[in-house]
Amino acid sequence: MLSLQSPDFHHGDVIPIVHTCEGKDVPPALSWSGVPGGTKSLALIVDDPDAPDPRAPKTTWVHWVLYNIPPDAGGLPEGAHKADLPTGTLEGRNDWKRAGYGGPCPPVGKHRYFFKLYALDTVLPPRGGLTKVELEKAMSGHVLARVELVGTYQKGHRP
Repeated sequence: MLSLQSPDFHHGDVIPIVHTCEGKDVPPALSWSGVPGGTKSLALIVDDPDAPDPRAPKTTWVHWVLYNIPPDAGGLPEGAHKADLPTGTLEGRNDWKRAGYGGPCPPVGKHRYFFKLYALDTVLPPRGGLTKVELEKAMSGHVLARVELVGTYQKGHRP
């Protein structure tokens, strides 16, 4: 069974400040296991369905999009940026209209951040810069397994 974890926070816990706009704004380390047989690539989408206000969400804000991650990669190091990504991994565009990770920076309230990992039975076309919507369309019909890790964050709030 596909699993996803981080040494930086557990499922449902607060994401450490270093991974947010109030810190160094670097992605947390991630590791995965249980990649199903037949997997040709992995994809990762990190998003926040509580934007802009969890009491009245209006949009899902996309923080990070990665795809064509080799199935044997096993994870990503803390602070991973383009040079640290496994060979062949492509970066998509987040909602800041750029590639790479953009950490939690909620304008109001406590938001949830979903780190979603997908095992795919294909390698997607080698076109970088896909948005979440474009990636989800390309993945349609190719998802063998999916897992998510959820963290929370509220600006100015220290647990």
